Amino acid sequence: MIVAIVGPTATGKSNLGLDFAQRMSHDPELNARFPGGAEIISADAFQLYRGMDIGTAKTPESERQGIPHHQIDVLWPDAEASVAAYQKYARADVAEIQSRGALPLVVGGSGLYVRALLDVLEFPPTDPAVRARWEAQAEQLGARQLHGILQRQDPKAAETIEPLNARRLVRALEVMEITGRPFSATLPRGEYWQPDTHVFYLTRKLDELDERINARSREMFSQGLLEETARLAADRVHPWGITAQKATGYSQALAVLRGEMTVEDGIAATALATRQLSRRQIKWFRRDKRTVEMTWNQTGLEEQSRGFFAQVRSQILGH
Repeated sequence: MIVAIVGPTATGKSNLGLDFAQRMSHDPELNARFPGGAEIISADAFQLYRGMDIGTAKTPESERQGIPHHQIDVLWPDAEASVAAYQKYARADVAEIQSRGALPLVVGGSGLYVRALLDVLEFPPTDPAVRARWEAQAEQLGARQLHGILQRQDPKAAETIEPLNARRLVRALEVMEITGRPFSATLPRGEYWQPDTHVFYLTRKLDELDERINARSREMFSQGLLEETARLAADRVHPWGITAQKATGYSQALAVLRGEMTVEDGIAATALATRQLSRRQIKWFRRDKRTVEMTWNQTGLEEQSRGFFAQVRSQILGH
């Protein structure tokens, strides 16, 4: 079994996950089912990076209450994060957690990472030479003719790709040439990798969520985001990669350090970018009708956590 808590940034997923794991340890029925307790697997693309703590709202080790956490601090900032690599290593974590008689508890808001871990989802290989050849064909023939080629070879895939989307058409034809299989065979099927998977989508009212985002953006700067960013930018052993630098909060902090923004402007820009991110995350997770949606209100962590625990417990035990 796998349980996941997903949703937009700043909804309180990390605290809820920790609270759930703690409550599990005091529940006789769940202890009998999962004698190893619960272990948390992060599904956050930027919490993978060492040293990026404040800007990613990483739960400090001192506050993890002894609950094992996985897929946090596994990459240096000069590495390029890969969804395919995350899938491989996070699924290995799942297998090890389950072998210990524990429950894998996935917590995070990076939609593609959640899907890569939980869903039947392939990441086909790539070949630069094959791709370059199809890109040349796209340039010469145009996207519509490429779409016609795909339509003849894999009608199902052609239905899912816009006729003018040359990038996706090239990728589909590249995969078919490399693998000898229809591209449609690699597309998501809306099936969980492990059938006994329970996903809970956590959200809040938008005005409340925005207030939390605004407050958290200010708090990150007061907690030392500028100093953390300066330290990452100055590291010559593991120079900060372009992808990692683009994480919300860090790109704004860099602008402040370069004198392009004031601190107040940096806070406002971080809050705006985070609110925009939250809307994209909401749109992504609401599309998945398999999830159980839960809206937090202002009643506080204790009452909400108790209600969430009861709901998940009922789902796990089947009553």
